[in-house]
Amino acid sequence: MKSMQMRKAFRRAAVLGISLVCACSAMASTAFAAEPYDSYCYDYWDDAIPAQAGYKVYNTYTGYDMNLERLTDPEDELYISESAPIDLNGAKDIFYEDVKNEFWVADTKNSRILRLDKDLQLIGCYSAIDGVPSGVANFNEPQGVFVTVEENGDIMMYIGDTQNSRIVQCKVTSMNTCECVLEIGMPDTPIYKSKTFLPEKILVDGAKNIYAVCTSVNSGSAQFNSLGEFQGFYGANRVEVTAEIIRRRIWRVFASDEQLKSMQSAAPVEYKNFDIDAEGFIYTVTEASNVTTDAVKKLNAAGYNIWNNDAGNTYIFGDAGANTYDAATNTSYTTRLTDIDIDSDGFINILDYATGRVFVYDEECTLVTIFGTYNTNSDQKGSFTGPNALETANNNVYIVDGIKNDITVYTTTLYGEYLKAAVLLYDEGKYLEAKPYWEEVIARDGTCAFALLGLGKAALKEGEYKLAMDYFKDAYARRSYDKAFKYYREQWLQDNFYLVFIVIVLIFILAIVLSILKKKGIIKKHVRKEKKQVERKKTKKELEHEAELAAEAAQAESEAEEADE
Repeated sequence: MKSMQMRKAFRRAAVLGISLVCACSAMASTAFAAEPYDSYCYDYWDDAIPAQAGYKVYNTYTGYDMNLERLTDPEDELYISESAPIDLNGAKDIFYEDVKNEFWVADTKNSRILRLDKDLQLIGCYSAIDGVPSGVANFNEPQGVFVTVEENGDIMMYIGDTQNSRIVQCKVTSMNTCECVLEIGMPDTPIYKSKTFLPEKILVDGAKNIYAVCTSVNSGSAQFNSLGEFQGFYGANRVEVTAEIIRRRIWRVFASDEQLKSMQSAAPVEYKNFDIDAEGFIYTVTEASNVTTDAVKKLNAAGYNIWNNDAGNTYIFGDAGANTYDAATNTSYTTRLTDIDIDSDGFINILDYATGRVFVYDEECTLVTIFGTYNTNSDQKGSFTGPNALETANNNVYIVDGIKNDITVYTTTLYGEYLKAAVLLYDEGKYLEAKPYWEEVIARDGTCAFALLGLGKAALKEGEYKLAMDYFKDAYARRSYDKAFKYYREQWLQDNFYLVFIVIVLIFILAIVLSILKKKGIIKKHVRKEKKQVERKKTKKELEHEAELAAEAAQAESEAEEADE
């Protein structure tokens, strides 16, 4: 009886254990499915290899999650109308203002600007502007927004009101009203040759100069001063040198005047978006799929690209190679860089529209991590179908999807925190301070070439040259390896100085002894004696050979005489 009860208890325990295992497996599967992409990086040969994720999906916010329903509630202070859209529609831009710690979204198809707090909760909505000189109050599909906070606390909003063909600067006066300060229309100057003025993205520098990326304008961004006066174009892309361009240039040498008039001139491609860092440098990205020249630029005050590939440097942004094959989806794609953001730590974040991926680089343009993916499944968090813009704030990355009509927030993983901390110290030349962070990185991803390089630099700083050589070898850092080898060789000579000194002295003494022996003729007499013995041996052999020949001749002569008789 007791044995039967024990067997029943055992069965219950087994069933319970199996159930727990199944439940844990289901939870693990769910957790794994939450990350819809495989993280990767590139090795020395530009081959994609698996890597730890530097960022993970934190949350996705729709209009409902942002409390846009407040716009339809008559009792709410943000009330506009009962028919006000409560979802995003084709949003094109997002901007983070760090003084107020707020986000501003260009909700393009809804023709309004949304104001959100740090938790992406609605705190303001602007669909019209008061006191406009032209009399056009309502926004019409704005695609760009830039916000500043003045010293007196006034909030200034700069909007690329695209379909109204204008840039407007307005002061925010309440949660749903703003007052016009400046309205800029199409420049009235021969320099501006485009027949349209469709400002998409807006940027303002420390001197209150206003820059606008305009549709179908390939001369750079249109630049205006603080009074709205057109100052010209800034930072135009260079012409992409292709076989067709070379053919045209050669043909121009032989073409007639009529043929030259009919030929089209090569023109640069307009860039898609830009951002400004804390030091005032402007960064641009070009979305055109066939562009490699000036795909990403860092411009100085004169509008020249600091990252000049013609100077012998090589800068590659996005996936390695313009055309790439994705084995996971069995499709080929072409990189289309659509937005760029420089975060508070100086990391360069670039959004690829074609793949939905974000590429993170340090200030030296070294690839740090890659995250995100493109997916037509609208229910899958962390994937995108129309990624139009990104922004960084509080160690998070915010990505606006204009087709899924939501904002996805990525946050750094523990691995990503260690990685970014290490990179920041590394770029400052603090190799020893970065060492413990690199060790944490390499413990989680043993193939991270950046970590191997960082540990090699730390070992070099500590005088561990042999260890540094091993790290540099694994990282394929040839120049650093040569430097470490040079120091290692010098260190070996220092450590073995007495042994080397003794060997040199012995060689020196041996040379002196040989010299003395030569002067006394001992070595020469010995050589002559051996030479004479060789000559004697050779003479004796020759005599014996001659005697044999003579004997053979005599015998032959004797035989001949006998034959005659």
